Amino acid sequence: MESEKIDVDDLAKKFDSSSRFRVMKGKMGIFVAAIAVAMSVFHLLTAGVISMNSMQHRAVHLTFAIVLIFLLYPATKKSNKSAPSIVDYVLTALGAAGVGYLAVMFEDIARRGINTTTLDLVMGFITMVLVLEAARRSMGKQLPIIGLAFLLYAYLGPYLPGVLGHRGISIDILIERMYLGNEGIFGIALGVSATYVFLFVLFGAFLNGTGMSSLFTNGAIAVAGSRPGGPAKVSVLASGSLGMINGSAVANVATTGIFSIPLMQRVGYKKNFAASVEAVSSTGGQIMPPIMGAAAFVMAEFLGIPFTHIIVAAIIPALLYFVAVWFMVHFEAKKTGIQGIARDQLPDLKKILKQRGHLIAPIILLLIMLFNGFTPIYAAFFAIISTYLIAFIRKETRMSFKDLLHTLAEGAKGTVVIAIATAVVGFVIGVVNLTGIGLQLTNMILALAQGQLFLTLLLTMIACIIVGMGLPSTAAYIVAVVVAAPALINLGVAPIAAHMFVFYYACLSNITPPVAMASYTAAALANANPTQVSWTAVRLGLAGFIVPFFFIYSPSLLLQSNFSISIVITIVAAIVGIYALSTAVIGYWIEHMNLIERVLMFAASVVLIYSGLFTDAIGIVLIGLTFILQKRKQKNRVFKQPSHGQAM
Repeated sequence: MESEKIDVDDLAKKFDSSSRFRVMKGKMGIFVAAIAVAMSVFHLLTAGVISMNSMQHRAVHLTFAIVLIFLLYPATKKSNKSAPSIVDYVLTALGAAGVGYLAVMFEDIARRGINTTTLDLVMGFITMVLVLEAARRSMGKQLPIIGLAFLLYAYLGPYLPGVLGHRGISIDILIERMYLGNEGIFGIALGVSATYVFLFVLFGAFLNGTGMSSLFTNGAIAVAGSRPGGPAKVSVLASGSLGMINGSAVANVATTGIFSIPLMQRVGYKKNFAASVEAVSSTGGQIMPPIMGAAAFVMAEFLGIPFTHIIVAAIIPALLYFVAVWFMVHFEAKKTGIQGIARDQLPDLKKILKQRGHLIAPIILLLIMLFNGFTPIYAAFFAIISTYLIAFIRKETRMSFKDLLHTLAEGAKGTVVIAIATAVVGFVIGVVNLTGIGLQLTNMILALAQGQLFLTLLLTMIACIIVGMGLPSTAAYIVAVVVAAPALINLGVAPIAAHMFVFYYACLSNITPPVAMASYTAAALANANPTQVSWTAVRLGLAGFIVPFFFIYSPSLLLQSNFSISIVITIVAAIVGIYALSTAVIGYWIEHMNLIERVLMFAASVVLIYSGLFTDAIGIVLIGLTFILQKRKQKNRVFKQPSHGQAM
């Protein structure tokens, strides 16, 4: 009897994922969908057809976002989940008026310069309050509290002690700078959201709408499913692949976890481990080029370098991260005797590629355009158009007009949280620039670390993880980088390495307790304990916490210099170090490892972090010593096994 084939699409249909969006039907549902479609059409037009002043463009972008948030997100858990309330409609109108006022009156405001009117200040106050409320509804309390704390800090400066004190900013000036200036709500962060981020998220929505996720997930099962611990390796491959088009860890978990977690449990992985593998793999999606997380675009703007430089810098660290997770799940499978999926149950790779392989073409086009000097905006615009057209090649992937409208709407909805997060983060950036607190905090970090790079890195890592608790990675990165990156740069760290360091730990906050969004999402899918899943994820993702130290001490891993044999040696040393760390964490290599063997391998991984022939040699010697101990243990085990016919 032929075994039943595994198909991701069938598994996905069985999983009813919860959403914080209201579920609206009828005329109201059509109305909200129309607003979302209009938002996508607006951004496509301004990307490739018409030009618009950047401040007005950001204002229109935020107007759409704030309107959709108040219509889509209930105020509380007890609020109506099927229709907005009167209060929601009022807030929607006020939000549209407050932000829309800047879009409509921008030229008049620009002509007046510093001569603000009472109406300007009223609209600014309304906008600031509603931005915080929209963030609370869509993301929770953490980011709005941070934004409000910075605003209060700006006003209460004269009453604060020591280095935190400053002359204070009046309410009028604070509103003017946050609302009318280009360093507050409508600053660089929101600008990145309104341009690069929106278009790349929409590009991802088009790829998903045509079935790219099915290509990646079914393809990953076909390639890795039969290997030892196959489903866990499928999770690593699928999440890494989807990470190229989806920069959200939680979205990645929801997309790939619905099939990978049940498959892992089916072959014998414990539910906590299965959920942890998915959380760690999906978190890595944010650092996987070419699209990565939205923070990568902000990084390029902050550094004033082409986005392609960020892509190149992220390649080796991302590969090291996923290689580490692959090693971890492999050794866990060998340790526990977990096998893969029977080959006759795997999808047919040739059939998958025949049906959906052409969908890779838009990604290739995107990369070609980016690396040939086209702006990310222009490249994303043509990638979106090409995705829609190329999908017509096969019946399985072509989009009907209804599918097109749905994709445009879903793409827009997928950006509203990023938009409002970057608006709130504008408060942080604006206050830091107004008060000079960034310099004070940098000096405090350097003083605590006594000018030592390693201690500064540790403090920065801890700060990034704390700031990132419960925040979107983009917001966590911006808040942390404003404070921490200057300290690293002052100690001689290259700016791109300092920003990548902060970016990495902002992403890893998704698996770090007590607030680990990716781990919690995976735990819900596995019906597992969220705290246990989070700590297991930290153990599995331990290499991810070490990789940033690799590229700080070995900057060549970021591929920013001319390629040479020394770069190859550094990369090989890093892979060997990751391999050693994986065996130490899991406690298995050739045989089960005792404490001494695990310590030796961990020590080998640590010394291999430091780029140099001497430290590399020490690491190889330690690994060689452990190998001898492991082979001796294997030989003794084989020798002690009873011969054929003896009692077991």
